[in-house]
This record gives sequence, C-alpha cells and structure tokens, in this order.
Amino acid sequence: MGARMAVRRIGVIGDIHAQHVRLASALARLEERGVELVLATGDIADGAGSVDECCKLLEAHGVVTVCGNHDRWLLAGTARDLHEATALSDLSEDSRAFLTRLPRMVELATSSGTALLCHGLGPNDMAKVGPDDFGYALATNDELQKLLQNRYFRWVINGHSHRQMVRPFSGMTIINAGTLRPHSPCFLEIDFEREVVLVFEFAPDGSIAPVPSRIELR
Repeated sequence: MGARMAVRRIGVIGDIHAQHVRLASALARLEERGVELVLATGDIADGAGSVDECCKLLEAHGVVTVCGNHDRWLLAGTARDLHEATALSDLSEDSRAFLTRLPRMVELATSSGTALLCHGLGPNDMAKVGPDDFGYALATNDELQKLLQNRYFRWVINGHSHRQMVRPFSGMTIINAGTLRPHSPCFLEIDFEREVVLVFEFAPDGSIAPVPSRIELR
C-alpha cells in the first residue's frame, strides 16, 4: 500500500462491471465538481459493456483503482461461466496489463484520518459487511474485526456487495460505493472536511439525478 498526500474531497466509483457509459458520465460529473482524486473499488470485468473502454477511462483519468474478485477471476480464467462474463481473449493487451497492475488495497491520507481503499474488507476481496448485519454476524466477521482491532484506519472505502452504505463502527466508518450496474447505479463524492457523503444516482435513462442524496458522517 502506498501513502499519498492528504486529500479533502474525493470521488468514489463502486463496482463497474463493464458499464463504460455510466463510468464516463460519473467521471465527467466528478471532474466538473473539482474533486481532488477519484477512487474505484474494482470489479471492472463481467458486464454487458466494454471492459477495454473502462480500463482506458480509468487510466486516462488517473483513477486510483483496486482489483476486485471478478478482475482476479478474469485474469485467472476462472468463473467464466458467469452471466455476462468477460472472456480474457476479448481483452486488449493494454487492458490485460492494466488489470494485472491493480493492487488489492491502497492506503490514503485524508484531512480527517487514514482511509483504506479495498474491494471487500482489507486484503480479502470476498469479505463484506452489510447494513443488515448485527450481533453474531459482526462478531464472527473476521476481516471486519481485524480492521476494528487494528485501529489504524478511520475510513474503509469498499464495494463488492453492490449496496451503497455509510456505516459507522467504533473508531472506523465503512463507506460502500455501491455499483454502476443497472440495479441502483450510483457513485459518491466524499468531503472529509465537512464529513459529508453525496450520493449521485443514475436515472433509468442513464442521466444523473441533478440533486444528490446527502449523508452526514458525523
């Protein structure tokens, strides 16, 4: 993981799944809004759109991106019987190289504490925690407990579940960016100074709702 200069306002794009049209729209909106940095939680592969176009967009816009389980599966040639699975042979050499370079995690310095960008929870790209998990489900979630006991990360920014979520725990808040897939597609803007998350939702026609939802982090 590599440390970066502290940022105050960032954009976050959740699981992409080849949705290159929505990805382009999200990047354009975040650029218009002047965020300092854009993050992506991975799972670029396996969807109805173009993985090549997604990789080009992410690289061209300097998006800090981590590897998702679908990207890992694609490179390994496993789970290719999935619905809308991307064939490795359909990828350009540039896209294959881009996906191969993606890290599992990235550490990020923010103006209100250290953040971890990952796909699942920490190095486990299959781990997750949802808004309906309580009690035993939380106590037996080993990856979550490791992060909480570590007490190093103030923020964990992830994806994998496709469920947009802001959930505070003791000393750490998990911010799930959701997905660009057709069910509830969205992306985020996080203001660490004001401790606010803005959720930009896509309408069925592909347009972005003019007024984002606002979630307080305090």
